[in-house]
Amino acid sequence: MKKLISLVLTGMILCSAGTVFADDPLSDLSAKSLLLMEADTGEILYERNPDEKLPIASVTKIMTMLLVMEAIDSGKITFDETVTASERAKSMGGSTMFLETGEQLPVHDMLKGIAVASANDGAVAMAEHIAGSEAGFVEMMNLRAAELGMTNTHFVNTNGLDDENHYSTARDVALMSRELLKHPKIFEYTTIWMDSLRDGKFQLANTNKLIRFYQGANGLKTGSTSKAQCCISATALRDGMQLIAVVLGSPNSKSRFGAASGLLDYGFANYGMTTAVNENESFEELPVIKGEYRTVPILSQRASRLLLKKGAAKDTERKFILPESVTAPVTKGEPAGTLEIYQDGVLRDSVPLVYGKSIEKKRFLSFFREIVSKWISCEA
Repeated sequence: MKKLISLVLTGMILCSAGTVFADDPLSDLSAKSLLLMEADTGEILYERNPDEKLPIASVTKIMTMLLVMEAIDSGKITFDETVTASERAKSMGGSTMFLETGEQLPVHDMLKGIAVASANDGAVAMAEHIAGSEAGFVEMMNLRAAELGMTNTHFVNTNGLDDENHYSTARDVALMSRELLKHPKIFEYTTIWMDSLRDGKFQLANTNKLIRFYQGANGLKTGSTSKAQCCISATALRDGMQLIAVVLGSPNSKSRFGAASGLLDYGFANYGMTTAVNENESFEELPVIKGEYRTVPILSQRASRLLLKKGAAKDTERKFILPESVTAPVTKGEPAGTLEIYQDGVLRDSVPLVYGKSIEKKRFLSFFREIVSKWISCEA
């Protein structure tokens, strides 16, 4: 009887486990944590243990590259300026670009080394160049992480070498990956398969094998240490949809790339993007009081793209939030209101609306002419 009860309980547990796996379309992907995000909307398409704090190895360099790109965009540094490698940069172990103390390379080459060869020494050299020290740069990394809402992340270095106080999550990695993708120039580095430095004397091969073997792959960063195991934030673009697949704690490199490919395949097979509003799309004109013109055009400030599950019909509705009229003067490009976009009754996006034309306040002579014109019409 006891044996029978044991068999029944075992069967119940197996059935329960089978039900859980049946609900998970990607149960065969091997990793501690997984997440798939659509980059334009930030919507999550799949997740498994997305908020578990884990070591992320060289995936850390996504934040390092983000701060480099932001320093370039702000004018603090340029791609062509020279970076001098310190003794500390040279001392970095693991993946390197073999910098020598005092060696000078442009920011362009340093970025190439970090993005393609996962150069720990290059990451430290860039950190010191921007912040004066790696510690100062790490402070910038943690501050930026907080600004991005990466609530379960803490950095202690620029390159991801193992440290118990250096960790992140799949969700947070996706957030910083999404932010880096806003800098299109980074793709010139993350899509390199083979290249060289030092006038061809040092060969580079991308650690992200998906760049060569996965259709649409355009980034972003791999990482592996004994503690973190194999990790990746893999990005790919197809049919106007940019996906971010994060894999943390995969047992080996093959399973890491397999998990990333599986996530991306799932996203591209089941989802697509649709344009709800175009940038600078024109809508009905708004009445202008006391203006040289009686109406002003209203334009969308940006485009709005919505994520759709393939095969699922969606009812899309627009709701304009605008005043009944506006009093002159009106300045082109100034805020006019908001266009809310709903899908099946759920608010999906709020697009700022702006005035499409500048309109001056009507002058006294114009008023006088208008009054005379009306008087003449009445007399007639």
